Amino acid sequence: MSTRNVRLDEDVYERIKSEKRPDETFSETVERLIGRASLLDLAGILSDEEADEFRRAIDESDEAGTREIDELVDRFDGDDDS
Repeated sequence: MSTRNVRLDEDVYERIKSEKRPDETFSETVERLIGRASLLDLAGILSDEEADEFRRAIDESDEAGTREIDELVDRFDGDDDS
């Protein structure tokens, strides 16, 4: 892969440098910062307990949404009978 020299203002360089992880090259840091988000970037953000709580909240929201849709369908079905 070829390389390029890029001129950066000092403040921009320092911001990128502050985001650099110990196991990354500068190019990898820039790629991570401007590239699409990776699911691997989310690894370890939540504890197991937080992840379980998040799953429960999603499930509850899904169930509430399903109930609301069922109620709407029932209302529309009921209108046909009148």
